[in-house]
Amino acid sequence: MTAGVVFALFNLALLQVVSSCPKECSCDTHTKAVDCRGQSLYDIPRKLHQDTLELYLQNNRIRGLGSMSFRETPQLQILDLANNSITMLSPSALLGLKGLKVLRLANNSIREVDRRLLVSIRNLTLLDLSYNSIGGLPGALADSFHHLTHLSLQYNHLTKLDRVLLEALGNLKVLHLKGNPWRCDCHLIGLKLWLEKFAFKGGEVDDITCVQPHLMQERDLRHVPYELFHACMITSYSYLFANIHYLDGKQRGLSGQLHSSSRAPSASDFGLLGENMLPECEAKHRPRPVNYRHAIATVVITGVVCGIVCLMMLAAAVYGCAYAAINAKYQRELKRKMTEADRKDEEH
Repeated sequence: MTAGVVFALFNLALLQVVSSCPKECSCDTHTKAVDCRGQSLYDIPRKLHQDTLELYLQNNRIRGLGSMSFRETPQLQILDLANNSITMLSPSALLGLKGLKVLRLANNSIREVDRRLLVSIRNLTLLDLSYNSIGGLPGALADSFHHLTHLSLQYNHLTKLDRVLLEALGNLKVLHLKGNPWRCDCHLIGLKLWLEKFAFKGGEVDDITCVQPHLMQERDLRHVPYELFHACMITSYSYLFANIHYLDGKQRGLSGQLHSSSRAPSASDFGLLGENMLPECEAKHRPRPVNYRHAIATVVITGVVCGIVCLMMLAAAVYGCAYAAINAKYQRELKRKMTEADRKDEEH
């Protein structure tokens, strides 16, 4: 009897430990969701269920995420850390969350996203990094964005965005870029072209208002005519031609129009644009090395053609000389016969 009671109490205690929920949170065993919103937490709560699928930590005071911060919840699919005070993200903070699909880090104080942060996450569909202080995204993040459908980068410190990163977003449907200090110089031609292709495919994007240079202020990058990128085109025609297939006829027709003015850009406009933008233009591509096989083939063909021409000229010269010699001989014979005929007439 005593042994049975002890065994039952042990099982009960074990069950409580396994099914425990942090005191600051509420847990839904049916949806496997843990809600810890607005609890003034400074750290990620412990004793979370290993099979937790959703973790909501908005409106707390979390300042950073250390290495493997979610090792207790490897099955997470939704992680919401919006409205905290996060300034530091360990490159391995999300390590182990291979099934993560939704990650919200909006309204924090994040300055940089390490290229290793999302390296192990391959199924992410929504990433919200809005309202932070991010100045750029590493191109290596593209490896984790193949399934991304929603990306929000609103109200950060972005001045440009690498097109290599955007090209990897094959499934993207919604892109938010509003509220960044975009510098609409040569480096943003790639973004402009990509946005036109994205919109043509039905993608949703908000306004991209230029802050610099002065000529572009308050313009939406998508509606800036390509004529205003004249300085970039002069220094980087190869870049533009490599992407010209993204232009449709309508957009090419905008080259002679201004978004908010009916006048054509003047020479002073181009001067100002070049003065502000030319230093930022891409360096010219170095010329490709000569293909020696093609060069040798060209020399051989040229030699053959020249040889044939020379032979034809020689043949013409020989023919001309032979004709002249035969004609001279004929004239001499004719003259000799006429002389002989005249002499015979005189004899008679």
